[in-house]
Amino acid sequence: MSSAPSPAAPSDARPASPGPEVRQRVVGMLGGMSWESTAEYYRLANELVRERLGGLHSARLLVASVDFAEVERLQVAGDWDRAGELLAAEAARLEAGGAELLVLCTNTMHRVADRVQAAVGIPLLHLADATAAAVRAAGLSTVGLLGTAFTMEQAFYRDRLAGHGLRVLVPDAADRAEVHRVIYDELCLGVVRPRSREAYRRVIERLVDAGAEGVVLGCTEIELLVGAEDSPVPVFPTTRIHVEAAVTAALDGGDRGLAG
Repeated sequence: MSSAPSPAAPSDARPASPGPEVRQRVVGMLGGMSWESTAEYYRLANELVRERLGGLHSARLLVASVDFAEVERLQVAGDWDRAGELLAAEAARLEAGGAELLVLCTNTMHRVADRVQAAVGIPLLHLADATAAAVRAAGLSTVGLLGTAFTMEQAFYRDRLAGHGLRVLVPDAADRAEVHRVIYDELCLGVVRPRSREAYRRVIERLVDAGAEGVVLGCTEIELLVGAEDSPVPVFPTTRIHVEAAVTAALDGGDRGLAG
């Protein structure tokens, strides 16, 4: 018995144009903190590469996703040494897998960025440096900072921004507590509530009243909740800013914000 012939390909099928050959550096994404924002990193990187190169081009990425519950326990305990060890080990695995530059997909865990950078021989694209460059490019010098309590209250992030000549304002204690609660109890769980958006809008208004010319959305989950339409002054979405800088570095070999 003869076998049935294979179905013919559709007559309008066309091979995709390969487009020009492009050298991309492999970006290692150290994420999972939370995975909600790491998914945005992945999506944005691929969209931006497609916009830059066209056709079927996509980003060359390696992703390491940690268990955020373990990291959050270390944050609460103040065990930053152990957290740094954990992320440094993951960064080394990314480098061993072929990553040529590294992004740490979280603002808060830049608390241990130096430890992560020391563990690898590839450059780390520091999120605060990329953000500061965007603020300076907009011609602003005073910004409000929203983020986790760790980011708003500890010096590691504010001082990094200040090192670029920026004046950094943070909300008062009650507003900081609410901003932090929404991040961990809602956004990290994929919950987006209109009343929380309204609460953030009020916090932003108070920062503007205090003199903020712009607002840094200094937690990678915050962009899931608020954007430019929620603020009377420019906002600086750190996830997008970070990914844009990473794509530029991967495609052009640019080194703005690269440490190491």
